[in-house]
Amino acid sequence: MIKDKPHTEIPAHGGRLVNRIIQGAERDRLFSKANDLKKLTLTRRKLCDIEMMAVGAYSPLDGYMGRKDYENVVTSMRLGSGLPWSIPITYRIDRKTAESLREGQDIALVDERQTVLAILHLEEKFEYDKKLAAKAVYRTDSAEHPGVDILYKRGDVLLGGKISVLRLPENREFLPYRLAPAETRAAFKDRGWKTVVGFQTRNPVHRAHEYIQKCALEIVDGLLLHPLIGETKSDDIPADIRMKCYEALLEKYYPKDRVLLSVLPAPMRYAGPREAIHHAIVRKNYGCTHFIVGRDHAGVGSFYGSFDAHHIFDEFAPGELGITPLFFDNTFYCKACGSMASVKTCPHDKNEHVSLSGTKVREMLRAGTLPPTEFSRPEVAKILIEAMRT
Repeated sequence: MIKDKPHTEIPAHGGRLVNRIIQGAERDRLFSKANDLKKLTLTRRKLCDIEMMAVGAYSPLDGYMGRKDYENVVTSMRLGSGLPWSIPITYRIDRKTAESLREGQDIALVDERQTVLAILHLEEKFEYDKKLAAKAVYRTDSAEHPGVDILYKRGDVLLGGKISVLRLPENREFLPYRLAPAETRAAFKDRGWKTVVGFQTRNPVHRAHEYIQKCALEIVDGLLLHPLIGETKSDDIPADIRMKCYEALLEKYYPKDRVLLSVLPAPMRYAGPREAIHHAIVRKNYGCTHFIVGRDHAGVGSFYGSFDAHHIFDEFAPGELGITPLFFDNTFYCKACGSMASVKTCPHDKNEHVSLSGTKVREMLRAGTLPPTEFSRPEVAKILIEAMRT
């Protein structure tokens, strides 16, 4: 009889899962001095990044990037150490505020109620080239891109340094699903999952998504359905509505012992290919061994090619990222096949494919019309119809 191999966790990116939540006497000491410190108010996006750094989701980062890490990430998708990393994690401020700060200073980071959440141990402040960053990270310098628009509107100076998180942001939604990387890793271990595939989404799951998730489940032990609930565009479907859709779908159409639903409190940057790499690394920190990369991953508008997010993985050596990407082509229901399929498996003409644009689906939902069951599960469509009526 062959015994199962002992459970071994995939290492965090950089080898160690970071934890920047300060406890005990050091926490008390920092709280006591916080009232006398210069204070900076965190935007919603910065609140998201603070939580991600605090719990180790951005391992190996232990704070905001200094100049060396920032410039390396922008130009070569690597930290100063050479470790792959594709998205700058930064704290931008205006020049006037920057002039009032000195390197070596501790700064209290507060929410809109002026509640102290963290201390930034300021190591560097430096200016940066916004257009260079836009072209490198977002592949465009057009302000019509939502990520570039935010980049242009924020400050001209970056602050770099470690953070000490004293408390996580308040009013955090979906607490039962808000699992830190250490907690998802423990859940995988308890379930005996040696291989886990992560799925990134900021939209309700439709039949094409369901199809590729279940294809992936054929080759791994478990699925981490990991919707992003941080800051998104104003026209994206709100997170609370999406969560109801996920719950309804999992209740009826997925094996309960092979799926874990947890939320990702990160902001959406819409950086397409670069964000696909970022999403994969983050899921590695949550304990995933595999990551689904679909068509136009993290894309917006027509800024990226349909499979640019697949091709960018070729820029890293095999195994270098430490997580296995699973690439999926455009999927749909084919009436001639009588099943879900993709362009790789279906020989039939597009006229046989049930394919609806996002605009058409929204029109149907607003009119109270259920999309075809080949496109969306009725339980999900009904939740979306009800949400549009309120």
